[in-house]
Amino acid sequence: MMKKYILLDRDGVINHDSKSFIKSPDEWLPLENSLEAIALLNQHGFRVVVITNQSGLARGLFDEKTLNLIHEKMRDAVAELGGEIEAVYFCPHQAGDCCECRKPKAGLLKQFAADYAVDLSKIAFIGDSLRDIQAAQTVGATPILVKTGNGANTLQNNPQFLTSLLLFENLHDAAKFLIGR
Repeated sequence: MMKKYILLDRDGVINHDSKSFIKSPDEWLPLENSLEAIALLNQHGFRVVVITNQSGLARGLFDEKTLNLIHEKMRDAVAELGGEIEAVYFCPHQAGDCCECRKPKAGLLKQFAADYAVDLSKIAFIGDSLRDIQAAQTVGATPILVKTGNGANTLQNNPQFLTSLLLFENLHDAAKFLIGR
């Protein structure tokens, strides 16, 4: 059986975002029903992978050990509900670093595709910002916008998304749609 994957942005999709960054496990707080959504996706045969920009590393706001602890908290919280996050890919750079991994560039998505030998055109990427949508579009993945996090602002600034994208209130609504199609 072919493995099905769903790619998720982290901040604003799975957990509350912060303009001052998520700098510790204590600051990582899941959005309502987001962890349940991941477990629901898993129960329906989807494997979940997180693709996230983490410029707080380059800014010196936290180190990689702390980031790993944040991700461990996230994975443990999902596991408590019977779900699993297969992998987490992160970009440690700032916007001005000219890397290939920082969304809207598609380096992390391409790395995931190479690691798992998958066709990105058969995968959905759920995000809350324009850069998530652009990264998905660059590699032919199906972009899905949620209104949580920066999603409402992204939609307001890109009204064409109302008719051109799959759009949901939150990750749980997107998950219910994906398992139903």
